[in-house]
Amino acid sequence: MDGMPPPEGIWPGLHLLCGGDLLPSENSRLQAVRASEDPRPHVRRSQRLLFVDLETTGVAGGAGTYAFLVGCGWFEGATFRIRQFFLSSYGAEPALLEGVTQLAEEATAIVTFNGKSFDLPLIETRYLFYRMATPFLELPHVDMLHPARRLWRAENDGTGGALGSCRLSVLERSLCGVVRDGDLDGFEIPSRYFTYVRTGDSRTLEAVFEHNRLDLVSLALVTARAAQLIEAGPEAARTAPEALGLGRIYERAGLVNDACACYTRVPRLSGDVVTRAEALRAYAVICRRARRYADAALAWQAILDLKRSPPRLAREATEALAIHHEHRVRDLLAARRFALESLDFDGTPSRQDDVRHRLARLDRKLARTAAGPSTPLLPGV
Repeated sequence: MDGMPPPEGIWPGLHLLCGGDLLPSENSRLQAVRASEDPRPHVRRSQRLLFVDLETTGVAGGAGTYAFLVGCGWFEGATFRIRQFFLSSYGAEPALLEGVTQLAEEATAIVTFNGKSFDLPLIETRYLFYRMATPFLELPHVDMLHPARRLWRAENDGTGGALGSCRLSVLERSLCGVVRDGDLDGFEIPSRYFTYVRTGDSRTLEAVFEHNRLDLVSLALVTARAAQLIEAGPEAARTAPEALGLGRIYERAGLVNDACACYTRVPRLSGDVVTRAEALRAYAVICRRARRYADAALAWQAILDLKRSPPRLAREATEALAIHHEHRVRDLLAARRFALESLDFDGTPSRQDDVRHRLARLDRKLARTAAGPSTPLLPGV
């Protein structure tokens, strides 16, 4: 996989991962779509992504937790450069933050992994502590944890099991075939820094610096894979979970046609039954919103035809088909059959009451249909 961004500095599809605020490159199919939807001018001084990863004194957050190592990476031509800002003493923290600020001021956007929940709030707290302006406030932010979960959480980890977690070390092994040799476990990192503070011996920190460097490289690789996948389109998805996740990203961005192409690609990639049912459900919802009711009904029926379809999706499918046959096809017997089937699934009391009300209404309609039109009385009789 070519991990380099295009000469413009940002992968064209990357803006779909952060709400559309990045400036994509020119002559891009996705850029044209976004430009037609958002006519606002984008003013940026440069086209540089800054990859950021912190090593901290703990995971609790708050004023008592701080970053003793701020790793920053960026592409410069054909080179991926890394600069690591290390807190050698507590009094040096303002200088560390100033160095990070100077680097961030040259960036168009930042990329992190779980940065929205942890990294950025933590480092912004340190800026506030010293009454310094945070350089990240106005920058678009791509947190790759959430796209990675959509795209690859259900992927195989290479040993026969699902990934489950989306740690960078797991993703790099699954997506890029990279296996770290002797990497440091994250829970050891704070204690190694505290040992350095007490003793002044920096030898224990060598593995911490290497762990941070590898995380930055992996973050760049994972970002490149996601952005290039988005730009390449639905046919680039290699597995059913990847096609499903890519469809959800397209759908969130309003690219409905691309989303539908991803969802219909899932069955061709031989995914597990849950992935196939989720894709059918997503496709059915899109068709229903577009008033393509017949296509939606086919997708709902396909969910029921799956062996061992997830109960929650099967219940939703039966309810949707009951509504479809009652109000659109006007097949009351079929609507009643689907309504009865939906009672077999566990549901909330209110949902079960709704089904019973639907059955009562259908029975009344069927009774009126069986009775036929009433015959008016003759005059004078």
